[in-house]
Amino acid sequence: MWRDSFRLQIFCLLMAILAIVVLVHNFFQLEHLDDDTVSGSNWITENNVQHSLSQTTKTTRKPYCGYKQQILSKREQAEQESLLAAIKWPKPSDSKIAFVQSTDPAHSDFVILKPSGFFKVGDRLEVLVRMKDFQGKPKQYGGDYLQARIHSPLLKAGATGKVVDCHNGLYKVFFTLLWPGEVEVSVSLVHPSEAIQVLLRLREERPDRVYFKSSFKSGRYSETTECNVCLPGDLPVCNFTDLYTGEPWFCYKPRKLSCASRISHAKGGYQKGLLTQEESLFFQSDVNIKRPILSSGPDSVIVKPKAFTDSSGMDRAEDPTASPSGYYYEDQWRSRTHWIHHFNKSDDITKCLQGKVIHLFGDSTIRQWFEYLTAFVPDLVEFNLGSPKNVGPFMSVDLKHNILLKFRCHGPPIRFSTVFSSELRYIANELNGIVGGRNTVIAITIWSHFSTFPVEVYIRRLRNIRRSIIQLLDRSPKTLIIIRTANVQELGPEVSLFNSDWYSFQLDSVMRKMFSGIAVHFVDAWEMSLAHYLPHNLHPKEVIVKNQIDAFLSYVCPLQT
Repeated sequence: MWRDSFRLQIFCLLMAILAIVVLVHNFFQLEHLDDDTVSGSNWITENNVQHSLSQTTKTTRKPYCGYKQQILSKREQAEQESLLAAIKWPKPSDSKIAFVQSTDPAHSDFVILKPSGFFKVGDRLEVLVRMKDFQGKPKQYGGDYLQARIHSPLLKAGATGKVVDCHNGLYKVFFTLLWPGEVEVSVSLVHPSEAIQVLLRLREERPDRVYFKSSFKSGRYSETTECNVCLPGDLPVCNFTDLYTGEPWFCYKPRKLSCASRISHAKGGYQKGLLTQEESLFFQSDVNIKRPILSSGPDSVIVKPKAFTDSSGMDRAEDPTASPSGYYYEDQWRSRTHWIHHFNKSDDITKCLQGKVIHLFGDSTIRQWFEYLTAFVPDLVEFNLGSPKNVGPFMSVDLKHNILLKFRCHGPPIRFSTVFSSELRYIANELNGIVGGRNTVIAITIWSHFSTFPVEVYIRRLRNIRRSIIQLLDRSPKTLIIIRTANVQELGPEVSLFNSDWYSFQLDSVMRKMFSGIAVHFVDAWEMSLAHYLPHNLHPKEVIVKNQIDAFLSYVCPLQT
């Protein structure tokens, strides 16, 4: 019995020693963790496989794409298929076209049909565009992306045209003549059909060509990992899919920290080496990106005024697919779908917005509205929220006239420098938290940061926003909701692969279809940027922004007619 007691004492002593060793080891690990801040701060997971913890998903697909995991109702599936069919782009019969056989804007031309005919305001002008390759041979298939406008430089007037692909190398462009005088025609090749096929491939196969990152931090230790809607490989990931909207978002799991320690989101960068040498020939700034196509004959017509002015005959029924939705005259936008009042004095804007709360949701193009209004209206003073520059959220207040103006960026994907995780909000969720009413104004734009992803990702985001809009209008019908469309921008070989006007055009077409038929209004930033004489810019110049603001405020304070 004494021996058994002695053995028990020896066993307990050994267990105590082992416990002390483990405890000392753990203290050493914690001390080492605090000292390891610098070595771990810039690490991005690529090759190390870690065990799953809370909020961690072990990926088995390559790549893991959250948008492919959607469960759609029959109605949602039918709508998505209809939208994808509506933006389906023509393809060449041969998947591999030599550069010399691709579209050459220098060899191509256009001709005005009946250039010497009698035209008056309100008539339609038809233009035929004939595409040729670099050998001067006529193209036999369509799929080129063109932009066209009519303009009168002395009048600072301009409007866009509607391009129709005949699928045989010929294109028809239709213009509505909206002002009298000499009207010039301009047609540009944005991308040849061969480049469009490359853009299609990149959109479907390389949604990771813009990558993002998140920082994770605990105490003095931090790590940075890559994030996206799609993450390649089978490494463990943190699943940040939104619980309310189901919007997918993933980050590779940090080596030592938990997923819950995420503190910020930021743009990581742009992938290089996306094109083959042959494909790169389709993207040359001075050759085939946004190059003018010249006329083989007269490039202008003389338009006579109407015998009498009948503004009541204008089509004022708002239709987001109407073309053109408006035109410039003397540098002022004149909408064909609603009456526009030009707010040239800050007092007029103050009077319009008095007693109202204005929410601006979206990207940097609607942040321009916040910046314009804050700068132009003296009593509207920005309240410093300590937000990162150009990121937000931002807020301006006019206490005297009871005006509150707010800007917040949309949730990921967002290519901003650094957004705190606590400020990563989805527009749909923000709308669900707004009471609404006659003094609530909401403006939304969302497009540019989705251009690198398959269209299904964008459709899902709009579907969630639309659902929240419908619910908001159901509980507060007097709430005013305005959608700012996409706009054109300057393009070069690199920008084209990530933010081409063609990508934006496709997304904008989807947005207009998805929001048609519900009680929202549109500011057609697309036509307002394309019809203007200034060079294209992702962030349009102030004269264009001012016209956007006029259109926006004309919904808030409509003219009594």
